[in-house]
Amino acid sequence: MKKYRVFAINPGSTSTKIALIENEEVLFSKNVSHEASKLAEFQEISDQMPYRKETILGLLKESGVSLDGIDACVGRGGGLLAMEGGTYEIDDLLLDHAVRGANGVRHPAQLGPQLAKEFAKEYGCPAFVVNPPDVDELQDLARLTGIKGVNRIIHLHALNLKETAIRHAASQGKKYEEQNYIVCHIGGGISVSAHRRGKMVDGYDIVGGEGPMAPTRSGSVSVADLLAYAKDRDLSEVKKVCTKTGGLVSHLGTSDALEVSNRAAAGDPYAKMVWDTMIYQICKCIGSMAAVLHGDVQGILLGGGMVYNDNLVAQIREACEWISPVYPYPGEFEMEAMASGAIRVLTGEEKVKKYTGKLVWDGFDFEK
Repeated sequence: MKKYRVFAINPGSTSTKIALIENEEVLFSKNVSHEASKLAEFQEISDQMPYRKETILGLLKESGVSLDGIDACVGRGGGLLAMEGGTYEIDDLLLDHAVRGANGVRHPAQLGPQLAKEFAKEYGCPAFVVNPPDVDELQDLARLTGIKGVNRIIHLHALNLKETAIRHAASQGKKYEEQNYIVCHIGGGISVSAHRRGKMVDGYDIVGGEGPMAPTRSGSVSVADLLAYAKDRDLSEVKKVCTKTGGLVSHLGTSDALEVSNRAAAGDPYAKMVWDTMIYQICKCIGSMAAVLHGDVQGILLGGGMVYNDNLVAQIREACEWISPVYPYPGEFEMEAMASGAIRVLTGEEKVKKYTGKLVWDGFDFEK
């Protein structure tokens, strides 16, 4: 089998992860840190691109890593409109949407396509994005809500969720497109999703407040209770507790799940209640995804950093293994996932997709 070398770039709020991957082997990996004061000099996120590029080039030179002969570059796909999952070529339209943040979300992941395209031009290879954050493959029944004109969308760890499912299917001698899975990412954020025959047909909008509580997110809360909580508070403060200072932070003042689990194990009753409640809520969400798949589930797959915790996995097994076997895949595969998507296209295993610049779903026909 031909060996393909892919350079993957994943920009974050204060760092940029880079990796040079050959087939499934990580040849070089580094997390480049950026001073917050330096990033604050740039008015728009896209203005950071030249600075981040120079930082990466400096690190590659310092580490003696050459990108000569690479077969593709892949960047995290921020700023794009909702689309089906898959691997997309970075063309002029996709690049333009990434630069200006067409989806209205301002996030450093917008720099992913821009940096990938820059390095691809320099080294004469194609550039791709793989399963961007705004992947939308919801079935219609998952979209409608009880408020006319308010329809559901989801924001999940699509890249890691899909890669975990693809890898698990391969380990079983199956194809992702042939199986049904409940796939969870349990880390700094917590995603629970239903995958039917290669499509992520339902899941929770964790950015919007759905799903289980997480280290920094409140998770689902009664609308009436939230309105009462918000009555004498600024709206920005309420949004912050839902998305940044809720969950473990709100209860225990820390987002460190290991610290919380250790406190629980040491006999701290409050920490134990919070830890067990978080896992209980994850299990409830897994059960709801089992109903979405009508009980036809070939595996419950757990990815993310918290899956290193044996107690968490044991509790989920105890509560959910009657549905289907539970398979832990601790850690994250983001860099490998981006490279794998590019390699599947390069080998012809998967067809590259073209970004249309249009929402994959823009409402029900009967609402128009």
